Amino acid sequence: MMLPSLQLQDLHERFSERLVPWHRSVQFWVRAADIYTGYKVCQLRARFVRDREKVEALWERQHEVAAEKMYSLCSELGGLFLKAAQILGKPDLAPAAWVKRLVTLCDQAPATAFEVVQKILESELGQSFDETFEQFDVNPIGSASIAQVHRARLRSAQSDVAVKVQHPGVQHLMTVDIHNLQAFVLFLQKTDIKFDLFSLTKEVQKQIGYEFDFLREAEAMERIRDFLDSNNKKSPVIVPRVIGGMVTRKVLVMEFIDGIPIMKLGDEMAKRHIDPGGRIASMAKRKILKNMTLAYGQMILKDGFFHADPHPGNILICKDSEVALLDYGQVKQLPDDLRLGYAKLVLALADRDIPKASQSFKELGIETRSNCDDEQRELFHLAERMFDTRLPLGVTIMSPFAEDSSIRKVGVESFPEELFCVLRTIQLLRGLSVGLGINYSCSDLWRPIAEEVLLKAGRLKR
Repeated sequence: MMLPSLQLQDLHERFSERLVPWHRSVQFWVRAADIYTGYKVCQLRARFVRDREKVEALWERQHEVAAEKMYSLCSELGGLFLKAAQILGKPDLAPAAWVKRLVTLCDQAPATAFEVVQKILESELGQSFDETFEQFDVNPIGSASIAQVHRARLRSAQSDVAVKVQHPGVQHLMTVDIHNLQAFVLFLQKTDIKFDLFSLTKEVQKQIGYEFDFLREAEAMERIRDFLDSNNKKSPVIVPRVIGGMVTRKVLVMEFIDGIPIMKLGDEMAKRHIDPGGRIASMAKRKILKNMTLAYGQMILKDGFFHADPHPGNILICKDSEVALLDYGQVKQLPDDLRLGYAKLVLALADRDIPKASQSFKELGIETRSNCDDEQRELFHLAERMFDTRLPLGVTIMSPFAEDSSIRKVGVESFPEELFCVLRTIQLLRGLSVGLGINYSCSDLWRPIAEEVLLKAGRLKR
C-alpha cells in the first residue's frame, strides 16, 4: 500500500530534520580537525627552521590558510560559530589574517524570509500585520545568529522602531554546536592550552539559553537604562527604549537608534574629509572610548549587572560622537563577592601593586599551577592580560594564549564561570581600543569607581 504524497513529504521532512544535527556535527569535526592539524604540522615544520623571518613567514601563511577555513566554517554553519567569529575577530586576540577575514561576519547571518517574519509577528503580537505597522522594511538592517532586526513604523507612533524577530529552529542547532565545541575544548585542554576553557563553554551555553527569551532581554535593557540614567547627569551611552506591550519571547519592539556602526567610523570620517590622525578624529575617538569604559565600569563594579556583549556589531556612533549600545541578550549578574573581589583587583592593577594583584587574582577563585620561580610577578602579568586593556609599549597584539604569555608559566586549572563575561568584556574593550588606535588602561579609569564601591561595602579604609 502506497502512502499519499503529502504523507511521504511529511516523512521526508521529519527525516531530514533529524539528519541536520548529525550532518552539522560531522561538518564541524572534519573542519576543526583540518584547522588543528594544519597548525600542528606548521608547529613541527617551524622547529626545523632556524631563520626567524622564515619562521614568521611560515606562520603567516598558515594563519592565512586557517583564516579562510575558519571563515567557511563560521559563515556556512552559522549559529554559534558566528558568535565565535565575533570573539575571535579581534586585533588583540587573534592573528591579523583571522581578524581581517572574520570581522566581516558581524551581522551577516542568513536572514529569515519576510513571509515567515510576518507570520511570527502576527502570531506573537496577536493582531494582523497591517493593523500593527504603518511601514515595515522588508530587508532586515541586520541579521545575527539568533535574530534579525527590521526598521518599521507603528500605526500608533510618530517615530521609527526596531523590530527584533527570532529565527525559527535555531535554538536546537546551537545546542548541538555547543556540545561539539565542549568536546573539542576538552581535547585542547589536554593537549595544547593550559586554561580552563570548558568552564567558558558552560557559561556560553548558559548565556545562549537566556538569549532566546526576549522578555528577559527587554527587562535587562530597561534595568540598565534606568541604572545609567540614575547614576549620571547624562548617561554615557544611549540605551534604546522598549515599546510597552510589544515584547514576547520571540519578538522585541524598541526605539530605533539612528547611527553609524563603529566599524564604519573610518569610512564616515573619510566622507566628511576628516583626517583620521588629526585632532578632531582623536577627540571623537577618545570620547567614544571614555564613555564606553565609564558605562562598563559603573555597570560591573557598582551594580554587578552589565551588558556582556560589546562587540563592534552592537555599537553605534550617533550625533556628537555619542555611543549607542545595542542588543541586551547577553547580560550578566555578578554575585557581590565576585563584584567586590574584582574591584580589589582593579585597584591593585591601577596601582601596579604586584603582591595585592596576585592575591586578589587568587581570591577571585582562579586556581593556578605555577611553573616558574617568580609566581607573584607572573600572576600579575596574567591578571593584566586578562583584566586590563593596557598594552605594553610597542605591542599591538596581546593574547592570554600568546607564546610569550604568562599562561605558559602559570597554568589556569580552574576559572569561575561567573567571571568569563567580565573577561570577555575586557577583551572586547581592548579590541575596541586597538581598533581606534588608543592605548589606555580601564583599571586606571575605573579606580575611583572601585574605591567608592569598596568604601561603601566597608572593604577599604580611607
